[in-house]
Amino acid sequence: MSTIRDINMASSGEKKIAWVERNMPLCRAIGEEFERTKPFAGLKVALCLHIEAKSAYLCRVLARGGAEMHITGSNPLSTQDDVAAALAAGGLEIHAQHGCTAEEYDANLRKVLSCGPNILIDDGGDLVSLIHTEFTDLLPNVLGSCEETTTGIIRLHHMERAGTLRFPAVTVNDADCKHLFDNRYGTGQSVWDGIMRTTNLIVAGKDVVVAGYGWCGKGVAMRAKGLGARVIVTEVDPIRAIEAVMDGFTVMPMAEAAAIGDIFCTVTGCEHVITAEHFPLMKDGAILTNAGHFDVEVDMRGLETMAVKKYEARHNIQGYELPHGKTVFVIAEGRLVNLASGDGHPAEIMDMSFAIQALSAQYLAQNRGKLAPGVYAVPRQIDEDVARRKLTTIGVTIDQLTPEQREYLGV
Repeated sequence: MSTIRDINMASSGEKKIAWVERNMPLCRAIGEEFERTKPFAGLKVALCLHIEAKSAYLCRVLARGGAEMHITGSNPLSTQDDVAAALAAGGLEIHAQHGCTAEEYDANLRKVLSCGPNILIDDGGDLVSLIHTEFTDLLPNVLGSCEETTTGIIRLHHMERAGTLRFPAVTVNDADCKHLFDNRYGTGQSVWDGIMRTTNLIVAGKDVVVAGYGWCGKGVAMRAKGLGARVIVTEVDPIRAIEAVMDGFTVMPMAEAAAIGDIFCTVTGCEHVITAEHFPLMKDGAILTNAGHFDVEVDMRGLETMAVKKYEARHNIQGYELPHGKTVFVIAEGRLVNLASGDGHPAEIMDMSFAIQALSAQYLAQNRGKLAPGVYAVPRQIDEDVARRKLTTIGVTIDQLTPEQREYLGV
C-alpha cells in the first residue's frame, strides 16, 4: 500500500505526466518495445529518484516491461505530491511525500527495499548503501543497480575499492547521452529556472559564482553568461580550472569570490564548499544555492550557528542575519535548487537520460548471473542507440562510414 499525501491530487499529476509523455518520444518508443518483450517479467524494481513527471513516466515505462515497481523519492523537497498520487492511482506502489522528515524519508527507503528487489534504480546511492548495511539478507536477489548521478557513482567506487560492493552497478550518469546533455544543458537551464522563479530577480548584470566546473558546473556557468551575468568559477581541479579560463570565465578561490558574488551556486558533489569562513565576507543580500545532490555543499549547520536571526524572506527563501548586520539568503534549504524550487530538467533532456536508465536496467535483466560484482559503464551500443533514436526524433540525419572508411579506421 502506497504512502503519499493525498490520492485526490492524482488528476493534477496525471496532466503533468501526460505532458512529458508527449515530449519524451524515446521513452515512449522504448515503453512500446518493453510491452511486447516484457524484459522485466517476474522482476521487482526498487526505484529512488526525484518524484516528478519525467521520473513518473519512467516508472510507467518499466512497468510496461513487466516490472513490479516500488518507488520512493531521492530528496525530501523534490517530490511532487500530485505526481506521487497519480502513480499510486495508476496501481504502482510509491512511498514519497513532499517535505517529509528525515525519519519519514528513511522509512520510505526501507518500505521500498522490503519488497526484496531484483534491480535498483538509484539517485545518490541511498538504496544501494542501505541494502548493503541493513538489508544484507536481500543481496542474493539483486541482479544489479543503475546509478543516476555523480554523487552516487562516487559512493559506488568507494564501495568497489573497499571490496564491499556485492552486485554489478551500471554508472548511468557517465554515459555520454546522460552527462553531456542532462548534466550540462539540463542542469544549466533548470538551475536558473529554479533561481529566477523563486527570487523574481534579474540575473543580468550580477556577479555569479559557480563552484565546480564539471559538466553540471559548465552548464550553470554557460547559462548564467547567456543571461548576462559576470561569471566566476571556483575549482580544485587544475585542468577544469584551465577549461573555465579558456571558456572565458574568471577563476579564483572561494575565499576571494565570496566578497564579489551576488548569487552563488555549488555544483561539486563535495561537502562544505561554502562555509563559516565565507559567510562573513559576503555582500549584504547574497543569495546561496546548491545544485549538488546532497545538502552538504553549503554548510547550513555552520550558517544556522552563526546567524543571529533566521526568517522566511519569501516562499522557499530563508534569510540569515549575521552578527555584523549583513543578511544572506538561502534557497530551498541548500537542497537541489532545480528540483526543490522548480520542475527539474526539461522533458526532452530527461527523455535521453531515462532512455539510458531503462535500457541499462534491461541490460542487467538480460545479463543476470553473467556480471560479477563491480562498477560497470553503460555499454557503448546503448549510448549510440539512444543518440541515433534522438536524432531521428528531431529530424536530423548523419553520414555513415563506407566500408573503405571503416577499414581505414580499423573499426
